[in-house]
Amino acid sequence: MLMRTDPFRELDRLTQQVFGTAARPAAMPMDAWQENGEFVVAFDLPGVKLDSLDLNVERNVLTVRAERQDPTQPNVELVASERPRGVFSRQLILGDTLNTDDIKASYDRGVLTLRIPVPQQAQPRKIEVQTQQGEMHQIGS
Repeated sequence: MLMRTDPFRELDRLTQQVFGTAARPAAMPMDAWQENGEFVVAFDLPGVKLDSLDLNVERNVLTVRAERQDPTQPNVELVASERPRGVFSRQLILGDTLNTDDIKASYDRGVLTLRIPVPQQAQPRKIEVQTQQGEMHQIGS
């Protein structure tokens, strides 16, 4: 359901995700799978407040934007800093067969989960094929 187009862009995205950039810290890791007629995407966003999340869909491009605030306060010396902070975003190109009008989002324990319905006509189905002798065989997944 996710469309991959340019392998070099994917390599560049992966490099930015692992190492981050000055303008955009390391991106949010995600998992994606299909279950029960839905395409599910889960983003790891520990330490991100719900009100800093921003989700947009324009045509078939889903944009997830989040901000992780700097936890330091005045008179506090930061000894180690390994977690990315600031504003970061991620875009996914969704397939034409997904119903982007009915996306459901939930946020629980630092995981943002998106559920995108797959219309019935786009779901896999078996096709029966008849032989000349009238026997029926199923073909498909």
